[in-house]
Amino acid sequence: MTKLSVNLNKVALLRNQRDIGYPSVLEAARLAIRGGAQGITVHPRPDERHIRKSDVRALAALLREEYGGAVEYNIEGYPSPDWLDLVHEVRPDQATLVPDAPEAHTSDHGWDIPANAAFLTEVVGGLKAQGIRVSLFVDTDPAVAAPAKATGADRVELYTGPYGMTFGSPAGEAEFAKLVATARAVRAAGLGLNAGHDLNLDNLPRLIEAAPWIAETSIGHAVTADALVWGFETAVAKYLEALAPAALTTAAAF
Repeated sequence: MTKLSVNLNKVALLRNQRDIGYPSVLEAARLAIRGGAQGITVHPRPDERHIRKSDVRALAALLREEYGGAVEYNIEGYPSPDWLDLVHEVRPDQATLVPDAPEAHTSDHGWDIPANAAFLTEVVGGLKAQGIRVSLFVDTDPAVAAPAKATGADRVELYTGPYGMTFGSPAGEAEFAKLVATARAVRAAGLGLNAGHDLNLDNLPRLIEAAPWIAETSIGHAVTADALVWGFETAVAKYLEALAPAALTTAAAF
């Protein structure tokens, strides 16, 4: 079954609107894990407008001390020297390399891997030398599989934003076809596969049914929005249900 890693950036963004310390990122992590999340994701940016370096360190301690490594930690971001120093210090289970400019509102495109091959290969090698699994954030194009593999990365994360934004429309069908074709190419190349961005309870099931070998989805905005209605534990449980392939769900009913 595809694992769910809950991104806590939006919880931190809300906290940062007032200098009073809540909502607590640590408590949100506990609630997400209590609901069944198998991972926690953060994406610290240079201006610390949501997740702060102190959050990255505090969450690493929480996952280590309270959960003994049973819950994975994924840190996303552009591999600048400062970001790499933090990741090498914390040593998460996974580092997801994203080609964000410092001023980016949110991640909105994947790597041009051929144009950055030497840089990415060096970064990937340094992270893997510390036992950190490395994933590259990529656009939906089957041609990304071979150059991604050549960097030494363990996985790629498919940028699912265009699929999420056009879901239910004719344009969405074309985006879905690109996603599935890329997912197949990635598997054929021997890479692990993650997916993330604008995934929600409506569009997740179809994606997972088509590509059940997706190892992990990283979801933050939609989970946090739904948690405002149902609470974190219930929202996470609903996402885990959406991640269960239809065939397995049907089999379990008999």
